Amino acid sequence: MYKRLRDLREDSDMTQTQLAKLLGMSQTGYSKYETGENDIPTQILIKLADLYDTSVDYILGRTNDR
Repeated sequence: MYKRLRDLREDSDMTQTQLAKLLGMSQTGYSKYETGENDIPTQILIKLADLYDTSVDYILGRTNDR
């Protein structure tokens, strides 16, 4: 899941800082999601799925269909 988060962000040509700003959080806080240090809250998962035009299941690795 965590590699998928990074891949989605990089495919969108965004830095962690840019994405964190869109989510209303710090870069450090977002970085902990990508490394797996912190679990991702449901509301953030939904925002990420909307932002990347994909499903929460894809982000979580439950499906490979974007």
